[in-house]
Amino acid sequence: MGKFTVKANKQGFNFNLKATNGQVICTSETYKSERTLNKGIASVVKNAPIAPIEDQTAEEVVKQKCPKFELYVDKGGKYRFRLKATNGQIIAASQGYKSLKSALNGIDSIKKNVVDAPIEKEE
Repeated sequence: MGKFTVKANKQGFNFNLKATNGQVICTSETYKSERTLNKGIASVVKNAPIAPIEDQTAEEVVKQKCPKFELYVDKGGKYRFRLKATNGQIIAASQGYKSLKSALNGIDSIKKNVVDAPIEKEE
């Protein structure tokens, strides 16, 4: 089971979703308050398990409705994904992956690890 780790910074609060092995699977934007941060976490928990993948690396991109994972290649040539909520806002983003398979594994990991993931505060 994964966990959300929450950390305060000068601008507000952000979270990481970590897999059982401790690796960061995705990261949030910065939220101005703990209340909005908790809403962001709740949105990831609600949307990730049901979100289809819109593979923007494919020759023919099949558009998906939100919530969805958008899978893409960044300017540096690495595979990344972002999770969008039903309103189209980005609620989580990944690190860069060297391969498509690794990025897809990251999406699968989020779908599995958000279920019953506890929230822990980091200092």
